[in-house]
Amino acid sequence: MNNPEKETFHYTYSAEQQEEIKAIRSKYTEEKEDKMTQLRRLDASVTRKAGITAITVGTIGALILGFGMSLFMSELGQILDTHQELAMPIGILTGVIGIVLICCAYPIYNRTLQKERKKIAAQILSLTDELMQ
Repeated sequence: MNNPEKETFHYTYSAEQQEEIKAIRSKYTEEKEDKMTQLRRLDASVTRKAGITAITVGTIGALILGFGMSLFMSELGQILDTHQELAMPIGILTGVIGIVLICCAYPIYNRTLQKERKKIAAQILSLTDELMQ
């Protein structure tokens, strides 16, 4: 009499729950990166690497400059050396080295940027050719 196949229970989730389900599912599925996203990622990687390199060199230079200033202007020179007259020239020399490193940060940024652009130029050009068609 009763057909068991017709007596099934179906439950549909709300739109909010559907979005949550899709978000969770997307974490576990591999999505192929589209060409525009790949182009943006490649372009950003060039400037990111150059920026990290320049910031690192500039930070190291600032720390060296600060150490040289400490030798020159504070009692650190007296603590490290019994002869105060040696702490001053060493502090000045260390400070100058720090200043030189700080001044080199921007040229290092430009050089790294050019070098990285040359590395991925072929990929960028092929992607832009495909996207422009």
